[in-house]
Amino acid sequence: MARVKHTANRKDNKSSRNQPGGRSPAPSPAKQPEPSGRTQRSERNSPTTPGTQKKKRPQRDAPTTPETQRKKRRFRPGTVALREIRHFQKTCSLLIPAAPFIRAVREVSNNLSHGSIRWTPDALLAIQEAAEDYLVHLFEDSMLCAIHAKRVTLMKKDFELARRIGGIGRQW
Repeated sequence: MARVKHTANRKDNKSSRNQPGGRSPAPSPAKQPEPSGRTQRSERNSPTTPGTQKKKRPQRDAPTTPETQRKKRRFRPGTVALREIRHFQKTCSLLIPAAPFIRAVREVSNNLSHGSIRWTPDALLAIQEAAEDYLVHLFEDSMLCAIHAKRVTLMKKDFELARRIGGIGRQW
């Protein structure tokens, strides 16, 4: 007996339950393979000439409905977080948006001084880099404190301990 390649046909039993009246949607007019899975020899090896080629018609876009639309891929918990960590460790760009940071710097400097202080763009950039560096190291130290306490969740007390050990913040 000759070997025959079998293709798996997936039957969707759920769609008949979701349709009103319990009927499944009308079958599509797509060409179905022969039950034996074999084609005739003349169809496979027929010579093609410019006049005998079939012209392909453009396919119409099917309307997207909840049944036909594919579900978005759902990653396991932690996978996306690890991917973001790798991404941000590779980049050297600033993480805080520039405009809100500059507004905050100008607001604080105006509150501390009686006159308005003018800032050069290089000075604002230097302050932003220093602030982000400080925050990144504070998060690193706080994470070490949380891991030392056998936790994976950062808490307020981890930040307080990291600042206290680092000698920054309140005088104890």
